[in-house]
Parts: sequence; C-alpha cells; structure tokens
Amino acid sequence: MLRILMFVVPLALSVYAFIDCISTDEKDIRHIPKPLWAILVLLFPLVGSISWLIAGKHRLPEGRPGRRSQWIAPDDNPEFLKSLSEDEDEKDRKRDGDDA
Repeated sequence: MLRILMFVVPLALSVYAFIDCISTDEKDIRHIPKPLWAILVLLFPLVGSISWLIAGKHRLPEGRPGRRSQWIAPDDNPEFLKSLSEDEDEKDRKRDGDDA
C-alpha cells in the first residue's frame, strides 16, 4: 500500500500543478513565462509541481486591491435581489392580465 501511495501522490500533485498552470491567466503567473512553468512541471514532476504551487502563481485572496471583485452570495447581492423583485412584478402583471 505504501508503495502505491509513493507513486500516486506525486503523480496526482503533478497532474494538479500542470492543470493549474495551463489554466491560469498569463497575468497571474510570476517569475517565468507560462510555457516554461508547464515544461518545468512536466520534466521535473515533484520539484516542478512544488515550485509552481509555492512561487508560480499570485495567490492573493479575491477582493484585494488590484484583483477582481470578490464573489457575493446571491442572497447578499443587491442586484440579484432586485432582479427577483422585478421578476415577481412581471409575474403579477401577467397574472392580472390573464384574470381580466
């Protein structure tokens, strides 16, 4: 069992790091260009993967200055709540029109 884990864990780490690397925006990658990071992860699976996870990508929480806005839950989003009330108003108008 331990022999299997010694093979599977680094393989899973490498696959995760490679997919994360190729799916990351170019502007979020640090130090070296994206293709070189991908090659590093493929050629040196353990070292490249760990290097990518530690130093390859900006990992600031969303919502910090200079980053995209933070995700808001639908029940906390005023625009979403407004759209719900508009939908309800439209349904009421249609229902009133059908009754007449």
